[in-house]
Amino acid sequence: MARSLDAYHDSDRVLRLAAETFFDHLSEMCEGILVVDKSARVVWVNDRWQRNIASLGFSSLDEIIGLPVEEVVPNTLMHHVVETGKPILLDVLENKAGTYLVSRFPLHDESGAVIGAVGLILYDQVESLRPLVSKMARVQNELVQAQKELARQRRTRYTFSNFVGNSERALEVKSRARRAAVLNTTVLLLGETGTGKELIAQAIHAASTRARHPFIAVNVAAIPETLLEAEFFGVAPGAYTGADRRGRDGKFKLADGGTLFLDEIGDMPPALQAKLLRVLQEREFEPLGSNAMSRVDVRVIAASSVDLATLVADGRFRADLYYRLNVLPIRLPTLRERPEDLEALCEHLLEQIALEHEMLPKEIDRDVLEALATLPWPGNVRELRNVLERACSLWDGMRLTMDAFRAVLPEIDAAAVRAGSPRAEEPEVRAAVAQQAASGSEEVDAGRHGTTGGPPVVSARPSGTGEPAAGAATLPERIAALEREAIREALRATGGNRLQAARRLGIARATLYQKLAEYPELAASPAGNAA
Repeated sequence: MARSLDAYHDSDRVLRLAAETFFDHLSEMCEGILVVDKSARVVWVNDRWQRNIASLGFSSLDEIIGLPVEEVVPNTLMHHVVETGKPILLDVLENKAGTYLVSRFPLHDESGAVIGAVGLILYDQVESLRPLVSKMARVQNELVQAQKELARQRRTRYTFSNFVGNSERALEVKSRARRAAVLNTTVLLLGETGTGKELIAQAIHAASTRARHPFIAVNVAAIPETLLEAEFFGVAPGAYTGADRRGRDGKFKLADGGTLFLDEIGDMPPALQAKLLRVLQEREFEPLGSNAMSRVDVRVIAASSVDLATLVADGRFRADLYYRLNVLPIRLPTLRERPEDLEALCEHLLEQIALEHEMLPKEIDRDVLEALATLPWPGNVRELRNVLERACSLWDGMRLTMDAFRAVLPEIDAAAVRAGSPRAEEPEVRAAVAQQAASGSEEVDAGRHGTTGGPPVVSARPSGTGEPAAGAATLPERIAALEREAIREALRATGGNRLQAARRLGIARATLYQKLAEYPELAASPAGNAA
């Protein structure tokens, strides 16, 4: 009797009996058990599992024993458990036999080596769990979409094609920026506000090998000085009272592998300048409240609207940081330094405004462009866009005339005088002025009319006639008569070619077609039909 009691105190035997008992109970509780060897071949299945044989396309147990488990159970991960030795505690298995809730565990020998794996069908009525599974799938999909949206927001919107202009200064900027894109060095962008510094920074990133990684932009001047260190370098878990227990990554960590754009770098406080210098030199930093160093691979593009050399001379900016940033400087020209780009910029901005407001793009008169070119534009392209957007919002016509800008740009008249407007180069204008001087008759009306979209009205009399058209007593009627005659003469002079006629009149071809629709007698004439 004593020997029998001692036997039950044999730990190995107790564990063996416990395992056998547990396995018996598990066989009764589970909907099926499958065992594979270290080659992931089926070696045993219990009675309950055999109910799936027919659903899997087999007729007897002998057909599956010894086969690779993937040939018996499609979509199984048993081979993965054997290879890694790691269990898969809870999973949903779907194949032609049905949908099951399963668990998979590795089997080890006395030395700890993996000799196989066991798979358990925990539940075979997963259809009843379909609402829960669907909800989990929706949550997973929302997480994926949120990650994609976050990645999209951190991608650049601009390329070099968005820096509009073909002037010598504009081409020089794009050339230097493209050179910077193929390098991995620090870039310093200098220029007045509104010259396009962030646009160029994004274009450099988009053309570099870092384009698939984040582009993070920080305006140093917009962040309170007390938050700058945490914003740049992050916060360790529980660094201070109220800090997130999980910690928070800073902008350097978020930009790892990509580009960090530091706008208005001249506003950075001296204490943070020293820490930034270390990151640039050593590629490592210490988060706020942490004793561990974090390494990053970040390309820094800095920008300033003030002269950093002057700040260095005044003692407001570290000289060593300035030298570290000023590796590849690019100075962006002001708008007044490249007036030849004004027309292309206006066209580009008007198209942008039209897209944003879902309307047709408006055109701008030549005399307006010449007047705008004489203005100082302290806000540069940003100010120009603001002026154009306000003019488009307040003006109903499809052509932006001098009148369209008087409400938003009071100095436009003085600018027009400096530019020599109104223009008198067109032959029709010169003829009208000469006729007026000779006859002393009607005063030349050189105003533009936003609702008509037509050329300048230079006379109240149609060309080739001594009096206004019959019944044309009011000013609008006189204008309409002049327009008809000017279009008729242009079509006659160009042999009915509408494109050349539009150029001769100084209007867009679409505007000419609009006028021909208003004056069907012109479109029906032989000259009007010759286009």
